[in-house]
Amino acid sequence: MGPTLENIADALASGSTTSVKLVEDCLTRIDDATGEGATTFLVVARESALEAARGIDALRKAGAAPSRFAGIPVSIKDLFDIEGDVTRAGSRVLDEVAPALHDAIAVTRLKHAGFVVMGRTNMTEFAFSGVGINPHYGTPRNIWQRERGRVPGGSSSGAAIALTDGMAHVSLGTDTGGSCRIPAAFNGLVGYKPTARRVPLAGAFSLSTTLDSIGPIGRTVACCAAVDAVLAGLEPATLVPRSPRGLRIAVPLAYVLEDLDIDVARNFKAALARLSEAGAIVEEVPFPEIEAIPKANARGGFAAPESLSTHRKLIAAHADLYDSRVLARIERGHEQSAADYVDLIRTRAAIIAEFEAHMGAYDVLAYPTVPIVPPLISAFESDADFSRLNMLILRNPAVINMLDGCSISMPMSRVPDAPTGLMLSAPSGHDRDLLAIAAGVEMCLV
Repeated sequence: MGPTLENIADALASGSTTSVKLVEDCLTRIDDATGEGATTFLVVARESALEAARGIDALRKAGAAPSRFAGIPVSIKDLFDIEGDVTRAGSRVLDEVAPALHDAIAVTRLKHAGFVVMGRTNMTEFAFSGVGINPHYGTPRNIWQRERGRVPGGSSSGAAIALTDGMAHVSLGTDTGGSCRIPAAFNGLVGYKPTARRVPLAGAFSLSTTLDSIGPIGRTVACCAAVDAVLAGLEPATLVPRSPRGLRIAVPLAYVLEDLDIDVARNFKAALARLSEAGAIVEEVPFPEIEAIPKANARGGFAAPESLSTHRKLIAAHADLYDSRVLARIERGHEQSAADYVDLIRTRAAIIAEFEAHMGAYDVLAYPTVPIVPPLISAFESDADFSRLNMLILRNPAVINMLDGCSISMPMSRVPDAPTGLMLSAPSGHDRDLLAIAAGVEMCLV
């Protein structure tokens, strides 16, 4: 799995490692010609990372490190502004855009805490799919059965592979319909999607202004919780795991349990059994509001019209530079009228109200993050297969974005088995409670 942020922070505090050593080790992994560095990182911040690391080491020696985690290498999804860099969002369309004048707020907060930026990671073009394939820059291969070439999950594909391959020790991603949680589930990692308003979006290229959120991918729940606090501008606090005993877990009897791969179904059943043995109260519950989501999104949901608003002028000038599959999803925005969009806003508000009332009797929802194990890259050769598999991959994690809640994916299988993810979700604003619950659940799963 690799070291946790706590492991690394302890090593830095004791002097058994330095930030420079950590950065050099990550650069070695990135540069390894037999590895995935070339498709994982679109820009490697080699010199600035080493310079920042030297500065952090000097501050720590003087007793002035800005945080316990100062000096730890972090990767940044290509969706975020970094001062002096061109934000391409995994595309060729923005090649001629001027470099950013300022860091995104999320990047600023990580830097202020002393995290060292290793560079910009690959992603699905404009974050518009859950698969992780990028025809412009290549596709980093999943850690599982790498020789067979499986998809990494998206859209934060490089963010996950940077961690699995030791090219960074935590990653910054975004999550509009599962973009942190899908690659985490597909690669045996933890991915966190906070309540959307928790972390400012300024400086992150938008997919959907309604659904976008910013979160971390890490190796443990505690890793994600630590970075979430930084991103949310909160004071650091020790994460105290909540015991599963007495935990009220709702398993939705809705479409999120349909079409599960054998491995996913088996691991999910085993995970629930372990939680029940630990004293959790697991109840299968009908959630008609969840079942209403597919109908509400039948014309492309929020992402299609909102991305079309962002891209209309770019498409007019550079349609030929887009990934054709991404372009097709954006242009679905033409299917909605203004009245349709207003109806969708009202429908979503009603669904959220019903969900939050329903959740009064439960602490968390639990269901598989993704209903299938990571498919082979070759399975996406036809547009029809891409569309079908992409929608299946996005189906479960996208639910909580529509419900304006918070959600976390954690591994429910062990190497060398197929990676599968258990997803826990809670209503809007319950982030710290969810993270404490997840930390307790994690102890039952490992």
